[in-house]
Amino acid sequence: MSKSNRHARIAGAIGASLALLLVACSSDSKGAATSTTAAPAASSDIPVASSDIPVGSSDIPVGSSDIPLSSSDIPVGSSDIPVGSSDIPLGSSDIPATDALTTLGKGEGELNIIAWAGYAEDGSDDPSVDWVTPFEKDTGCKVNVKIGNTSDEMVQLMQTGEYDGVSASGDATTRLIDGGEVSPVNTDLIPNYADVFSQLKLQPWNSKDGVPYGVPHGRGANLLVYNTEAFPTAPDSLAVMFDKTAAGDAAGKLSVYDSPIYIADAAIYLMSTQPDLKITNPYALDQKQFDAAIALLKEQKALTTQYWSLYTDQQTALDSGTVLAGTTWQVIVGLAQTDGAKIAAVKTKEGATGWSDTWMISSKAKHPNCMYMWMNHIISPEANAAVAQWFGEAPSNSKSCALAAAGFCDDYHAADDKYWNDVWYWTTATAKCLDGRTDVKCVPYSEWVNAWTELRA
Repeated sequence: MSKSNRHARIAGAIGASLALLLVACSSDSKGAATSTTAAPAASSDIPVASSDIPVGSSDIPVGSSDIPLSSSDIPVGSSDIPVGSSDIPLGSSDIPATDALTTLGKGEGELNIIAWAGYAEDGSDDPSVDWVTPFEKDTGCKVNVKIGNTSDEMVQLMQTGEYDGVSASGDATTRLIDGGEVSPVNTDLIPNYADVFSQLKLQPWNSKDGVPYGVPHGRGANLLVYNTEAFPTAPDSLAVMFDKTAAGDAAGKLSVYDSPIYIADAAIYLMSTQPDLKITNPYALDQKQFDAAIALLKEQKALTTQYWSLYTDQQTALDSGTVLAGTTWQVIVGLAQTDGAKIAAVKTKEGATGWSDTWMISSKAKHPNCMYMWMNHIISPEANAAVAQWFGEAPSNSKSCALAAAGFCDDYHAADDKYWNDVWYWTTATAKCLDGRTDVKCVPYSEWVNAWTELRA
């Protein structure tokens, strides 16, 4: 089944309530767009996230650089940029940042962005799922979308200087900031920023020295997906992913996210099972802690049948039953359930990795006015509610909850600070330990990349 057909099926199943979210687009006095759109909402046929119920019931992210991907004819992603490339520059804090805009002018007529799949839908997958076309009509900015499958791809693509902005997760944002690839933002030019949940603003992954470097898009937890026939009793632990006995029938049929950042998932499990390692932050690992995580991942390899970066690859495996458990995103769960896959998902009791994504503007942006208009548009209540429900994540704009399906924000814990206490947002590991230790050096992300490349060889 094609990607567009899969989206059409899930849109048909969950589209009814958010199809009412057709509000006329308008521009504010500064030229930043507020948007409208229609997108699928949660439905009683497809359970949404809850910390107590298996998912269809818990919470979730999913290159040739000159091809706009706003067309359904173009594949979701490309494997031409290796996930575990050791030559990814991590940036230098000595590189000065480009100043933020002080005034917003007329749109330049075009916008080139890098986005996670599902973040910039233009109706080509499903006519009712479109928050790009209203933006284009309102601003005159033609949107060209390049899908990024991993944060490493996004960093490499941004380093080309060919894109105006990116929807970056926390394991990419700090590299982009320190590398001088993105500029700080003037939130006075982004009126909808005022309504973003306060707990998402000025965080370590989207600011520096108290200066914002983007606008929060949404957040989610990475989940444990499982086949309900293989697990008649719903699992609640990461042990399914790392322990052969706990995996049961799923041993040898596990699906693992193919990125160096997955090392943090192993570290979370070790935090619970090997307290003597004294891991307090899965992104702050000294050499002993890091070696233990890699050893665990080597053991996991024997239990694994799939390493995925393209979200459709895991969806296909769940549909066919060739994968019985794995690390997943809510969007994959929803699509596979719509296809009839006998699966559910849950945030595990040990906690989870997760993401808080940020729209950032390139320091080399050729269309900065259009990018500012897009940043304001994508966090408008209408567009943000539409994206959150289509993708399966908590929205960033507090006013989105009034426009989403009844109970959606409760199910996704949009305003529930406590729920996020054990969600470790993707972050770039550095030699300076992020947990505050000064008596040891931690393993930097470049070494995570090298270790993951060796593991996957």
